[in-house]
Amino acid sequence: MAEERLEKLLNFLKSSPNDSFLLFAIAKEYETNQQMDMALKYYLQLKENDADYIGLYYHLAKLYEYLEEKILALQTYTDGIALAKRLTDYHALSELNNAKMNLELELGN
Repeated sequence: MAEERLEKLLNFLKSSPNDSFLLFAIAKEYETNQQMDMALKYYLQLKENDADYIGLYYHLAKLYEYLEEKILALQTYTDGIALAKRLTDYHALSELNNAKMNLELELGN
Protein backbone atom coordinates (compact mmCIF):
# COMPACT_ATOMS: atom_id res chain seq x y z
CA MET A 1 0.00 0.00 0.00
CA ALA A 2 2.70 2.49 0.99
CA GLU A 3 4.74 1.52 -2.07
CA GLU A 4 1.73 2.18 -4.31
CA ARG A 5 1.28 5.61 -2.72
CA LEU A 6 4.97 6.39 -3.22
CA GLU A 7 4.81 5.23 -6.84
CA LYS A 8 1.80 7.49 -7.48
CA LEU A 9 3.56 10.46 -5.90
CA LEU A 10 6.68 9.85 -7.99
CA ASN A 11 4.53 9.69 -11.14
CA PHE A 12 2.84 12.98 -10.24
CA LEU A 13 6.28 14.49 -9.72
CA LYS A 14 7.20 13.70 -13.32
CA SER A 15 4.51 16.15 -14.42
CA SER A 16 5.36 18.74 -11.77
CA PRO A 17 9.02 18.28 -10.83
CA ASN A 18 9.17 21.38 -8.64
CA ASP A 19 5.90 20.86 -6.75
CA SER A 20 6.80 21.54 -3.13
CA PHE A 21 3.98 19.50 -1.65
CA LEU A 22 4.89 16.48 -3.77
CA LEU A 23 8.56 16.70 -2.82
CA PHE A 24 7.60 16.91 0.85
CA ALA A 25 5.13 14.04 0.59
CA ILE A 26 7.68 11.85 -1.19
CA ALA A 27 10.29 12.59 1.48
CA LYS A 28 7.78 11.64 4.19
CA GLU A 29 6.91 8.40 2.39
CA TYR A 30 10.57 7.44 2.16
CA GLU A 31 10.96 8.29 5.84
CA THR A 32 7.98 6.08 6.71
CA ASN A 33 9.59 3.27 4.70
CA GLN A 34 12.86 3.74 6.64
CA GLN A 35 14.69 4.86 3.49
CA MET A 36 16.35 7.80 5.16
CA ASP A 37 18.86 8.48 2.39
CA MET A 38 16.04 8.95 -0.11
CA ALA A 39 14.04 11.04 2.36
CA LEU A 40 17.06 13.30 2.80
CA LYS A 41 17.48 13.58 -0.97
CA TYR A 42 13.91 14.83 -1.44
CA TYR A 43 14.00 17.16 1.58
CA LEU A 44 17.16 18.75 0.21
CA GLN A 45 15.64 19.02 -3.26
CA LEU A 46 12.64 20.76 -1.71
CA LYS A 47 14.91 23.13 0.21
CA GLU A 48 16.77 23.97 -2.99
CA ASN A 49 13.55 24.55 -4.96
CA ASP A 50 11.46 26.26 -2.29
CA ALA A 51 13.40 27.42 0.75
CA ASP A 52 10.25 29.13 2.08
CA TYR A 53 8.38 25.82 2.51
CA ILE A 54 8.18 26.14 6.28
CA GLY A 55 7.08 22.56 6.99
CA LEU A 56 10.39 21.31 5.65
CA TYR A 57 12.56 22.62 8.46
CA TYR A 58 11.14 20.68 11.40
CA HIS A 59 11.12 17.38 9.49
CA LEU A 60 14.54 17.85 7.92
CA ALA A 61 16.04 18.74 11.30
CA LYS A 62 14.42 15.67 12.89
CA LEU A 63 15.88 13.52 10.13
CA TYR A 64 19.31 15.04 10.77
CA GLU A 65 18.87 14.20 14.45
CA TYR A 66 18.01 10.61 13.53
CA LEU A 67 21.11 10.46 11.33
CA GLU A 68 23.22 11.74 14.25
CA GLU A 69 23.96 14.99 12.41
CA LYS A 70 23.22 17.19 15.41
CA ILE A 71 25.01 20.31 14.15
CA LEU A 72 23.07 20.18 10.86
CA ALA A 73 19.88 19.68 12.86
CA LEU A 74 20.59 22.75 14.99
CA GLN A 75 21.35 24.84 11.92
CA THR A 76 18.17 23.64 10.23
CA TYR A 77 16.10 24.55 13.28
CA THR A 78 17.79 27.97 13.37
CA ASP A 79 17.09 28.54 9.67
CA GLY A 80 13.48 27.45 10.14
CA ILE A 81 13.03 29.76 13.13
CA ALA A 82 14.28 32.72 11.08
CA LEU A 83 11.91 31.81 8.26
CA ALA A 84 8.95 31.34 10.60
CA LYS A 85 9.60 34.80 12.05
CA ARG A 86 9.79 36.31 8.57
CA LEU A 87 6.55 34.55 7.56
CA THR A 88 4.94 35.32 10.93
CA ASP A 89 4.03 31.63 11.25
CA TYR A 90 3.77 31.39 15.02
CA HIS A 91 2.75 27.74 15.09
CA ALA A 92 5.86 26.69 13.14
CA LEU A 93 7.96 29.09 15.22
CA SER A 94 6.79 27.46 18.44
CA GLU A 95 7.43 23.92 17.18
CA LEU A 96 10.87 24.79 15.86
CA ASN A 97 11.87 26.64 19.03
CA ASN A 98 10.77 23.74 21.22
CA ALA A 99 12.55 21.14 19.10
CA LYS A 100 15.73 23.21 19.01
CA MET A 101 15.64 23.76 22.76
CA ASN A 102 15.19 20.02 23.37
CA LEU A 103 18.16 19.23 21.15
CA GLU A 104 20.28 21.88 22.86
CA LEU A 105 19.38 20.39 26.25
CA GLU A 106 20.28 16.92 24.99
CA LEU A 107 23.63 18.15 23.69
CA GLY A 108 24.31 19.95 26.95
CA ASN A 109 24.19 16.65 28.85
